[in-house]
Amino acid sequence: MNKLLATLVAAFFATASFAASHAGAPMAGASAAKPAASAAAAKAEVKAEAKAGAPDAKADAKADKKQANATAKAEKKDAKVTAKSEKKAAEVKKDKAVAAAEAKKDAAEVKAVAKSDAAKK
Repeated sequence: MNKLLATLVAAFFATASFAASHAGAPMAGASAAKPAASAAAAKAEVKAEAKAGAPDAKADAKADKKQANATAKAEKKDAKVTAKSEKKAAEVKKDKAVAAAEAKKDAAEVKAVAKSDAAKK
């Protein structure tokens, strides 16, 4: 952005200088003072443009930092949600395994009771 502004200022200054030098015959005394004054004005203008560009750079950096923080926060939240869902899935799997083991144990007990009742008869 700063390079673009500097290029625009340089092009404007070159155009203005060319137009001023071809506008007509200036007075002899004024022609000697004019280049120094225009050079000082151009220098001041470039300085002002650079100063104006500095807050833009700071604002851009601040916005980039804010966006990076927001992105990191979102990624952290997504990771937390993923971890939570994986933990929940693991708990469900564990509960199913425990339930299956208990059902198998109950079935074995029922079978043993049936076998003992059959043996008593």
